[in-house]
Amino acid sequence: MAAARAVRQTYDRELAGLELNLSQASLLAFLAEFGPQSQSQLASRLNLGRAATGTMVDHLSARGLLERVADRRDRRVWQVELTRPGRSIAEQIATIDVAVRGRLRAGFSRADRQQLAAMLLRLQENLQT
Repeated sequence: MAAARAVRQTYDRELAGLELNLSQASLLAFLAEFGPQSQSQLASRLNLGRAATGTMVDHLSARGLLERVADRRDRRVWQVELTRPGRSIAEQIATIDVAVRGRLRAGFSRADRQQLAAMLLRLQENLQT
């Protein structure tokens, strides 16, 4: 838990210059990679509550980083998509992510990282039962 907290604090500190926390940055990065999503899809795929996701979308929308647009196939559904400034911020998030991941991986071989990933997956599976 201490390691997870340290990782989150590091990301939050590195993202502070963009006035974002890790959850907000993750949402923007997800949209940059996968394109427009419904708010429900975002909540599910980012493992966030629907209310928390809505609040985050409202905040990022007020900053002009994303917008809600009517779904072309179903006008009852709103899609969340990045704006031009949002895409620019997403690029900066990607740069920060590369730097932080580099620091996290320092001193670990590829085999070490693969073994760690396998162990973490096993821990996660153990908790899902």
